[in-house]
Amino acid sequence: MKRFELTFAFLQLPLDYLALVTAGISAYALRYTDWITSIRPILFNLPWDKFWPILLIVSSGWIILFAFNGLYHTNPNRKLINDLSRVLFACATGFAGIALYVFFSLQKFDSRFLVLAGWILATLYVCAERILIKILKIWLHRMGWGLRRTIIIGNDIIAQKINEALQNKSLGYVVLTIIPKFENGTEAKIMKLNPEEIIFADPKADEDSALAAIDFANARHITFKYSADLFATISSNMAMSTIADVPMIELCRTRLTGWGSIWKRGFDLTGSIILIILFSPIFIIISLIILMETGRPLIYKNERVGRVGKKFFTYKFRSLYQKYCTGAQFGQSGEEALKTEAELIKTQSSKDGPVYKIKDDPRVTPFGKFIRRWSLDETPQFFNVLKGNMSLVGPRPHQPREVEKYQKHHKNVLAIKPGITGLPQISGRSNLNFEDEVKLDTFYIEHWSLITDLIILAKTPFAVFLKKGAW
Repeated sequence: MKRFELTFAFLQLPLDYLALVTAGISAYALRYTDWITSIRPILFNLPWDKFWPILLIVSSGWIILFAFNGLYHTNPNRKLINDLSRVLFACATGFAGIALYVFFSLQKFDSRFLVLAGWILATLYVCAERILIKILKIWLHRMGWGLRRTIIIGNDIIAQKINEALQNKSLGYVVLTIIPKFENGTEAKIMKLNPEEIIFADPKADEDSALAAIDFANARHITFKYSADLFATISSNMAMSTIADVPMIELCRTRLTGWGSIWKRGFDLTGSIILIILFSPIFIIISLIILMETGRPLIYKNERVGRVGKKFFTYKFRSLYQKYCTGAQFGQSGEEALKTEAELIKTQSSKDGPVYKIKDDPRVTPFGKFIRRWSLDETPQFFNVLKGNMSLVGPRPHQPREVEKYQKHHKNVLAIKPGITGLPQISGRSNLNFEDEVKLDTFYIEHWSLITDLIILAKTPFAVFLKKGAW
């Protein structure tokens, strides 16, 4: 491992310890402020000379919890999101341990505030410290510090994609060259470039060539990585069991099973209720404007395909003139509207593949353009989330006629409930092509976590305001 990465790995532990101690000191200082004492007077004082030794011991215990949660592994490619989720879990575990100790030891001093405030501040301080360290690493990488000198072996599209991705210096790589195959004469060429890592991205290579590349890297102490094959790609979530004492591996499409689905549904219920309350004044204003502009109906019910292919109706504020709206909701006029839509798709669709996107759609009302631009037309889908046929975060739902044109790998997005927003929406909105959307949605499905949902929801308003296309 590079000295650069070892330095950051070594500094992580004392910085975490400093953040924990600072959190304890902050909690202690906060307890003796006039504001807190006016709310809850101090019944039993804990002198500073008795508090600080306890603080140092407790902070050491939390560092051990951090270590058990894998927060000090030296993998330079670890994700910040994963580290932050581990910090949250470790801090929650530490808080629970302290709370149990205080309860069973029947402490006489007024320590509940210190425990609660210490836990909250420790979580915030450590997360902030980790984020700052990550930002510092990214900045140093962009300045050319600590980049891993890398060679890619392969001439397939996979090798090209890896090369394109690693052009982003913030990832910590600098690609020296791409070598089509590992063969006679390759070793001398590699040694001249003096790489620190080799990425083997040739899925069509024979076994002897792959083993020779591994032996070469091992003999010269060069880090060796290889791109996953098809089986490794589809098996990012696995569950192991036995049948008749024979080990069996189940390939799971998503983590959203069992408790995962329960946590996500609880998150959706809570979030949708809060958002419906917050947006209720906006709902009233939009409804009145649509009513004055083009009359009823205010809500457009559009048939979409959800989890495991189940059909349902999404709710949207109507942004088209009534005569152009499709679906059974608009009776016989829907047939003529479908013909108009088909012509517009042929001449003005800005997307390839099964999903269409009509550019400069003439069917949209003046106010419809406004609510589409700011994605306000889709806010009634909070009620879809409340009903349970959609989620706050997930792949966007598509119409049955679009889903009929899906290729096999596209149907992976039907493994979970569709969402109001998702990774594609914060990564490029409608500017992404359909294949890129499917890749991002598949990644989300395979790596779901509540932290990821929170981050996507937090980034969604910024994606809207920055005008990265309309959904």
